[in-house]
Amino acid sequence: MPPLPALAALLPGIPLTPPPPLPAPAPQAPLQRQANPAGGKRVQGTSISINGLRQQALWLQDAGELWLPLEVLEGQLGVSRSAGTGGSLVLEWFGQKLELGADRQRSLDDEVAVPVGNLLEAVGIKISTQGRELQLELPSRPLQAIRASKPSISGQRVVLDLSAPALVRSGDGQLLIGTEATAPQLEQLKQLGLKPSQSQGWLRVQVPREGERLSLGAPWRLVFDLPQAADQGMATTPRPAPERDPRLVALQSQGLQLERRIGRIGSRQVLINAVRLDPRQVPLELRPLNRSDGMQGLSSLSQLARQEQALIAINGGYFNRVNRLPLGAMREQGRWLSGPILNRGAAGWKAGELPRFDRLMLVETIEDSNRQRWTVTSVNSGYVQKGLARYTADWGSRYQPITGTEMGVLVRQGVVQQRFELGELSPAVPLRDGDLLLVARGGVSVPWQKGEQLTLKSRASNAVGDQPNVLGGGPLLLQNGRVVLNGSAEGFSSGFMSQAAPRTVVGSDGRQLWLITLQGVNNPGPTLMETALLMRQEGLKDALNLDGGSSTGLVLADVHTVKGRGVAAAVHNGLGLVPKLEQARTPERP
Repeated sequence: MPPLPALAALLPGIPLTPPPPLPAPAPQAPLQRQANPAGGKRVQGTSISINGLRQQALWLQDAGELWLPLEVLEGQLGVSRSAGTGGSLVLEWFGQKLELGADRQRSLDDEVAVPVGNLLEAVGIKISTQGRELQLELPSRPLQAIRASKPSISGQRVVLDLSAPALVRSGDGQLLIGTEATAPQLEQLKQLGLKPSQSQGWLRVQVPREGERLSLGAPWRLVFDLPQAADQGMATTPRPAPERDPRLVALQSQGLQLERRIGRIGSRQVLINAVRLDPRQVPLELRPLNRSDGMQGLSSLSQLARQEQALIAINGGYFNRVNRLPLGAMREQGRWLSGPILNRGAAGWKAGELPRFDRLMLVETIEDSNRQRWTVTSVNSGYVQKGLARYTADWGSRYQPITGTEMGVLVRQGVVQQRFELGELSPAVPLRDGDLLLVARGGVSVPWQKGEQLTLKSRASNAVGDQPNVLGGGPLLLQNGRVVLNGSAEGFSSGFMSQAAPRTVVGSDGRQLWLITLQGVNNPGPTLMETALLMRQEGLKDALNLDGGSSTGLVLADVHTVKGRGVAAAVHNGLGLVPKLEQARTPERP
């Protein structure tokens, strides 16, 4: 978090004179691991109440420590996170800082959870449980002052001076802040175009676009960006229900089908949201959705859809929530943004055609001038294993080491331009179009020196990988009408295979493309086998499981209509249906 002088540079036109003196928290040493009381019980729940607002979310108390998913910490409490060294995770919240090594991160079903009881208590949160519900309480205090920079093309920055730390919930273009604003302050926020309202200790503001958000201590402040100031304060007409959006209505007359209904598999009831279309008839193009600034980072599904002007979007493949890097295949217009891993299921397609489905690998080798061949284990991937990996500018403008023991060579036009010994890849290596960075991990050494000639040979294991667009997930559920579920063949654990959770599926019945989300009705959701059987029951011939759990999401006409566990979780990538050019010329709204 930037110190005060650096923050001043980010806030042009905002005087940074602190508000009237207030009792500030005493300086604290970095938070230490909480002592485990003898005989602490293990209790896991699925519901969290935050200042009286209840939601479905996982939590765990184990040996006296409270573990919460990263999505809850960021999206529902306002904690900031960043990657530390050696796989560690750094959490910051109103001046409190907590660094957690890889051994202090654990899987909570399909979520990444960390122990944060000390962090919550240091900020003033009261923690209690009632049955399977976790209750978090932080009293709302008065909002002291509001400051804002002058609007500019780059946007506007707003500072809220707080009487004490406050909870911050985000999602659907809104922030809920646990503070009390006066009528003049609400009017000031209204003038900034934030459409404020105050209810039951929560200040609600609408943020037109998502931007950086900081919580600062001593004095307590919340800082957030309004990236497109020109959008603020504009009069807007009420938004229709997404299925009644005129663009979707027009497409439904051309064959697009939107369904929402209850299905049943065994003893479970499942809420099915399905989008169906024949891509040869309906003027919508299926596209991978990813961030424009490289492979590292997460976004909301709504953001990814807006960026590509997708009318419909579902979440995509897997990713590491800690370092925010992809874990599976993504190919766009013939470019491998991220290569396949572990022979996992993938879908590949050309514009205007139904996707193909299969398990997928890339078979790649590097051959040197001595005709020696070296296997490349991964391409533009956050999946780390022993061996040789390659990275290109599609990964991003710079490569930063993922592990602490990496060496490599930079190749341009088939010739080694630079050699990096252990530790020399830090802090980052710039990547230009046409560059190929070969990175060796796990004690593997590269023998090549500057000036040596290297040749890359690459082929996909089947026709899916030859398609211009590819998205990976897994496991593969159906192929040619048969259930082909085999988690061990795709590197999934037995625990993952047996979990019940919300699901996202892309599939085909041989005539139509299907984009599907599944959520349990009074149950956690279907298992993967139940998902496969339900998809066959629905008439699909091919089906691929994508990331699920809290990642499961569906956006219709810029409305996030499905949230896997009730929260719009950040995701790495998605699948979107984008109007073709002739359709895009139609006015968006009357």
